[in-house]
Amino acid sequence: MSLSQRLAWLLEDGKVVEGPVPTMPGGPADPTPVGTWRVDRKNKVYRSRQYDMPMPNSVFFYPGIAFHEGSLTEYSHGCLHLSKEDSERFYAALQRGDEVQIVA
Repeated sequence: MSLSQRLAWLLEDGKVVEGPVPTMPGGPADPTPVGTWRVDRKNKVYRSRQYDMPMPNSVFFYPGIAFHEGSLTEYSHGCLHLSKEDSERFYAALQRGDEVQIVA
């Protein structure tokens, strides 16, 4: 995922199988962390307790940070917003232990 380009890709065996797709990262107050992590857990119907907001198709890869369905015009609180359709594809494709790389 490229923060500067606001684009994400799904790769399988080093080859792009989906993307690039638009995404909206965290803003200046709540930046999306840069680095490489592993998918920790998934939750199809998740609601943020901290922000009292729905986060459909959540794929968590960093404490409190996930790919999920959300606005592509408003910054997140650090997560990576995807369109409904793209969040469904990312949710289906990504499994626990899969690598997630976020670059500036």
